[in-house]
Amino acid sequence: MAEWGFLTNHLHALYCVARHPGIRIREIAESVGVQERAAHRIVADLVESGYLTRSRVGSRNFYELHPNQPIRREGLDEVAVGEILDVLLRRTSEATPTTVGPSELNHP
Repeated sequence: MAEWGFLTNHLHALYCVARHPGIRIREIAESVGVQERAAHRIVADLVESGYLTRSRVGSRNFYELHPNQPIRREGLDEVAVGEILDVLLRRTSEATPTTVGPSELNHP
């Protein structure tokens, strides 16, 4: 059975940048689990599509995230990428249980 996950490599890269705006491509590649060349392409895609702005400071790149950009999924255009990142970033900053029971879920 092939491995799969809920987050795309592009969203994972955005998550890395949201946590560390001065992150290096090598570190993005390690976190996402791709080669550096693939991480370069992912970041270039995100810059070209308006999700990130890249600024050079000395010998380092720093990235500015544009959270109001819609996620790129048909039928979910009204959801901003920042809304997803807010949930992910909040979860990593809180002490969370390893499992979530039914009573802890938010039902609409």
